[in-house]
Amino acid sequence: MEHYMMNLTLKVWRQKNSADKGQFETYQVKNISSEMSFLEMFDVLNEDLIREGKDPIAFDHDCREGICGMCSMYINGRPHGPWHANTTCQLHMRAYKDGDTIVVEPWRANAFPVIKDLVVDRTSFDRIIQAGGYISVNTGNAVDANAIPVQKDNADKAFAAAACIGCGACVAACKNSSAMLFLSAKVAHLALLPQGGPERKTRALSMVAQMDKEGFGSCTFTEACEAVCPKEISITNISRLNAEYALAGLGSDNKQ
Repeated sequence: MEHYMMNLTLKVWRQKNSADKGQFETYQVKNISSEMSFLEMFDVLNEDLIREGKDPIAFDHDCREGICGMCSMYINGRPHGPWHANTTCQLHMRAYKDGDTIVVEPWRANAFPVIKDLVVDRTSFDRIIQAGGYISVNTGNAVDANAIPVQKDNADKAFAAAACIGCGACVAACKNSSAMLFLSAKVAHLALLPQGGPERKTRALSMVAQMDKEGFGSCTFTEACEAVCPKEISITNISRLNAEYALAGLGSDNKQ
């Protein structure tokens, strides 16, 4: 693939804290390699700002390998940028051309208050997990992987749901700021496995209650969440969550 250099205009959201009104600021970045990652480009911009004695732009990042879900940037109106099934850290500058203008914002959701600039507080997701996204029963010592039979179709669906990295792109893309795709993935992957059976009923009820408490919006099934999910989590998990919740509410024994 041909390597090239480019100059870009960045319009970046700057906000001192959650109480600050915030505003867009415009920056020029020059001699950006098409082979840089999007976050590497931000590193270059921040180095320039530091040399000028200015406050660098705060943004979340950790592994930079598409695994941790930290790189939450809303780029030109799409979470994680233009590439499908991709995180911001895995987005490369060859997605753009010389002279482009790129608008970068934080996630916009009441349940994700801005901490600073592009960094938002996503501990609401952590509290949803703490409400029931775990198995607390004693499962004993580690056993062979094939010791507990799991139907192949269920195993595949559970594995696909468990791929969720909790980045929050689904919330950012949803017009209602719903967390249903995230929550449904966390409920579904445990509901599909025998180890998740003992707490299946209480898990659905408690996690949905915590999601509502956090202030996320309702799901109207527009499928925007699935369209921007970097791990391609299926909205069929939302249907499974609805079924799990209904069965739990009806007092079913909830056996699969």
